[in-house]
Amino acid sequence: MNKVYPDAASALAGIVKDGQTIAVGGFGLCGIPEALILALRNSAVQNLTAISNNAGVDGFGLGQLLATRQIKKMIASYVGENKEFERQYLAGELELEFTPQGTLAEKLRAGGAGIPAFFTKTGVGTLVAEGKEIREFDGAKYVMERSLVADISLVKAYKADRSGNLVFNKTARNFNPNVAMAGKITVVEVEHLVEVGEIDPDQVHTPGIFVHRIVVNATPEKRIEQRTVRTA
Repeated sequence: MNKVYPDAASALAGIVKDGQTIAVGGFGLCGIPEALILALRNSAVQNLTAISNNAGVDGFGLGQLLATRQIKKMIASYVGENKEFERQYLAGELELEFTPQGTLAEKLRAGGAGIPAFFTKTGVGTLVAEGKEIREFDGAKYVMERSLVADISLVKAYKADRSGNLVFNKTARNFNPNVAMAGKITVVEVEHLVEVGEIDPDQVHTPGIFVHRIVVNATPEKRIEQRTVRTA
């Protein structure tokens, strides 16, 4: 099976549709599949539910899809860097399901592992727990959270072989492995593509069984979300 596609547009061709749930890897602007996000925007699909730790920034990352109104609902943990997101949400134009960051990561991991739900202390006694089952274990209360499975997962990795075995680079390992697991179809954007056998099995972070399509973006933009410098 050839998993390698010549560009991001062809990697998404035939699989993205209106109304899908799309999970997107990355943490802030670190480790986001920027070429795949741009191709998703250019595909003009509508009414998407996007699962991501954050919503990008204005004009970059998922912020591009918010600007074109392709996202109808966000399932996210942190959205504070995007003014258009704020405007749409406060105007009632965008649905939002706020999820604690660790809970979001576990929802994706559990979904990829075939676990439909789990219990966590996080959110008990807050708005997060409203309408959800509460159960007591060993004298403590826990809230039941449903896991997440996406129609399409968009992932950024540093390196892949042609079978889809993935290696992530430092902070980009946040969320990307869980997003890769949670997709019914997982498309990965990589900086380096190598032959099968060139990655030490002990260095593989996500095995190729979770990966369906691969595209190479050798020169990603890698923007800095908030540049902080030390005074002289």
